[in-house]
Amino acid sequence: MALRLWQVDAFTSRPFAGNPAAVCLLDSPADDTWMQALAAEMNLSETAFVRPAADGFDLRWFTPQVEVDLCGHATLATAHVLWSEGLLPPGQAARFHTKSGLLGAALGGGGWIELDFPAEPASETTPPAGLVEALGARPLAVAKNRLDYLVEVAMPQEVAGLVPDQARLRQVACRGVMVTSQGGGPEVDFVSRFFAPAVGVAEDPVTGSAHCCLGPYWQQRLGKDELRAYQASARGGQVRVRVLGERVGIAGQAVTVFRGELA
Repeated sequence: MALRLWQVDAFTSRPFAGNPAAVCLLDSPADDTWMQALAAEMNLSETAFVRPAADGFDLRWFTPQVEVDLCGHATLATAHVLWSEGLLPPGQAARFHTKSGLLGAALGGGGWIELDFPAEPASETTPPAGLVEALGARPLAVAKNRLDYLVEVAMPQEVAGLVPDQARLRQVACRGVMVTSQGGGPEVDFVSRFFAPAVGVAEDPVTGSAHCCLGPYWQQRLGKDELRAYQASARGGQVRVRVLGERVGIAGQAVTVFRGELA
């Protein structure tokens, strides 16, 4: 039987916005080299490989170059596929076994899907050599968690206007770099962009996993447990964040762009 494949735009309610992810439904374990080759063929920031398990689903994520430990938008895309294709009843939460432990997803009103992810708080640090120069930013603060650097700047316009030196940024030892500021509109608490050339993604349009860090960061500064965020990439995307102690609820919408089969 041919393997089924979908492309889904995540963190958006309309096609050709948000962050596109491929979702491949497996019926048995797949070879790592083959999964990496398919992710390179799809050439999206992430391709998700999902396989039914005894108490949920096994889920892995690949960029065009490497496997990653945590990805929000491809998890959102996968959950959307499971419900929209009738592979999971709408009232049943999704359970994903991943390299970052057990992750969940629940379908709410208006097509909003909330992911249950681990919080990934960052601690303030001295920026490594080359980071600030590669971004061309004027940081108010720099922090780091186990995955990424976080750089806070003063204004949303600074976030939107960044044109990083990707070659220099690739030399910074981390998965990626998120740049963020407070504000961005009457219903936006903070904005961000996310750059990850070290794993083959120059700029990720909307990064769910970054909000595992951004949520706790802005909760501390704004005193709010529920936040509305906008990722200010060219495609753009809306994210709702709930900080729940050691967990973070990351919510967004998604839309299927195409479905097909692998030959």
